[in-house]
Amino acid sequence: MTRVLLALMRIAHCLPVGMLRACGSLLGGLLYRLAPQRRRVAQANIDACLPELPASERHALVHQAFRVFGQGFLDRAILWHASATRIRALVRLEGGSHLAALAGRPVILLAPHFAGLDAAWSRLSLDSRLVTIYANQKDPLFNAALLAGRRRFNDPLLLSRQEGVRAALRALKQGLPLYYLPDMDLGARDSAFVPFFGIPTATVTAVSRLARMSGATILPCIATMTDAGYTVTIHPPWPDYPGASVEADTGRMNAFIEDMVRAAPAQYHWLHKRFKTRPPGAAPIYAS
Repeated sequence: MTRVLLALMRIAHCLPVGMLRACGSLLGGLLYRLAPQRRRVAQANIDACLPELPASERHALVHQAFRVFGQGFLDRAILWHASATRIRALVRLEGGSHLAALAGRPVILLAPHFAGLDAAWSRLSLDSRLVTIYANQKDPLFNAALLAGRRRFNDPLLLSRQEGVRAALRALKQGLPLYYLPDMDLGARDSAFVPFFGIPTATVTAVSRLARMSGATILPCIATMTDAGYTVTIHPPWPDYPGASVEADTGRMNAFIEDMVRAAPAQYHWLHKRFKTRPPGAAPIYAS
């Protein structure tokens, strides 16, 4: 099945963006119906984070999130197989001067889990050699395709999560920008419980710790899906970071991500169990 899917994606990269997006929307709608457990996770996340919305809007947002997820997945057909020229046309970069001004110095590109995550990586890797930390996928064929798609330009350094942050720290000190995904629940180890939408949330503290050890500048990098493709915005450097404590830095990061989610809620990765790890004595977010 994976071989067929990957072959279809290789063929589909020739399609116009509008047609590919229509197929992605259908794929997302199908996943919504065929993945009830993941649907319940997305609904629990949205209910917990956006309780001020009417129930009907929260339900509709779950459906939208699945459709956007499907569109982002199929857009990888272009990112993995199309020419650099087409990728530049698909993904508009704003704020690139912030990264250019720090060339050769330690930089952490803070990249939360929005639908355009892979689009931002592909666009940025056209101009710079990057380093990132990835999680191995369960399917070895898809894992290999994912890594091959991310290795297309400028010989990036891809580090598995098992290799840890030490290798990333070395790369940072060598001047390679670290494209870092900070908002997954990786358990209580090396995490702090800091607010995210008012919920004490297990959040990895690596951004603050790496910045302290390397002197890296933080550049938030947000990819927004548009009708024509994507807009990747590199925000100005965070001043006074790192701050008073690792916990304060991590809370500041979550507050920023929360603001970005509120600006485009359907594009956030609600399908992940963001609140799987709970503080001692706290009630679970997800039904057993």
